[in-house]
Amino acid sequence: MSELAVTAEKLDAADELRGMRDGFVLDAVSDHAADAAGVYLDGNSLGALPAVVPGRVEDVVRRQWGELRIRSWEESGWWTAPERIGDRIAPLVGAAPGQVVVGDSTSVNVFKALVGAVRLAGDDRDEILVDATTFPTDGYIAESAARMTGRTLRPVTPAQVPGALSGRTAAVLLNHVDYRTGRLHDLPVLTAAVHEAGALAVWDLCHSAGALPVGLDEHGVDLAVGCTYKYLNGGPGSPAYLYVRRELQDRFDSPLPGWNSHAEPFGMRPAYEPASGAPRGRVGTPDILSMLALEAALEVWDGVAVEAVRAKSLALTDFFLRCVAEYVPEGRVESLTPVAHAERGSQVALRCDDAGEVMKRLIERGVVGDFRAPDVLRFGFTPLYVGFADVERAARVLAETLALADADTGRGRR
Repeated sequence: MSELAVTAEKLDAADELRGMRDGFVLDAVSDHAADAAGVYLDGNSLGALPAVVPGRVEDVVRRQWGELRIRSWEESGWWTAPERIGDRIAPLVGAAPGQVVVGDSTSVNVFKALVGAVRLAGDDRDEILVDATTFPTDGYIAESAARMTGRTLRPVTPAQVPGALSGRTAAVLLNHVDYRTGRLHDLPVLTAAVHEAGALAVWDLCHSAGALPVGLDEHGVDLAVGCTYKYLNGGPGSPAYLYVRRELQDRFDSPLPGWNSHAEPFGMRPAYEPASGAPRGRVGTPDILSMLALEAALEVWDGVAVEAVRAKSLALTDFFLRCVAEYVPEGRVESLTPVAHAERGSQVALRCDDAGEVMKRLIERGVVGDFRAPDVLRFGFTPLYVGFADVERAARVLAETLALADADTGRGRR
């Protein structure tokens, strides 16, 4: 057993979150023939299945839908699920109750939040700043929102935001963590800069919620959105969420005023009157099956402090970088993820010339990460179920895979 494998065992033995792994459905781990079955490092794309979810979904389908049918809107709490589940997510993003509503997709919520922010800013502000490195859909939505509101869209990097702000700026849309590199942007500093310019800050939390403290209330974020199928483990396509700061809720003018956000949804009135509080962010009928699967999945967070998750996340990514440096020949891969803890999310991105083929081979050997064109290997670390032995094993198999790939191509031969 290598020195790093021994270190991994010691770190796992001291891990206060090690028991959380039993709450998830994961592959068995095998060390036979240096194999690495069961190393799941793609929770930044799709979180693992919490063990409680299948039974809960069966109850929703067979009893709540199959037996109670329409009565479940009241008797099973279907109607209030968007706000109830929002309140379960709220502590994970640093928000008090009554400010988060669950429903729709991330893209739809980005549209609601950004257009709502522009309307809050007023007609005299004619420019929107958007993260130039953002996930593509955020950029597409921002471009459409700018056209619809008659604003100019200006892409800038997060580092350029303070210098780009002006009296023209209505709203700024930023990602908390860069989905390619894992870089963590400074939410408190950037939000303060946006506010100093008189604009509103809209944050995309898809790659941070459930992996690190966010502090929406503490830092005065105006609006935020996020998905629930990554670090929150809500399942494929699980509904997203929208945060609207309490002080802005009575002025939040959603561009999608559906019947579910009406003050009297069953009044069937022709004129729209928005509900008060978080329900103002609702649109249409909630997607109950996936929403209640998410509610069950969130139970794994009971009694878990986000601060403990963050501490383990940093320890895991530190250890992975250490193992890669030890096992992989120098210069074969390049880390794009910042070394500084204050600038790192919960993933490591490695640049690799033949990244697509390397990731295919890794997955064949049971180390599951993902590939981002043109040359990035992404490894996501979900502290609730990833351990230090997983990390050591993944780095070791990465080195072996690279060695085999180089042998096949004759790389390094003179």
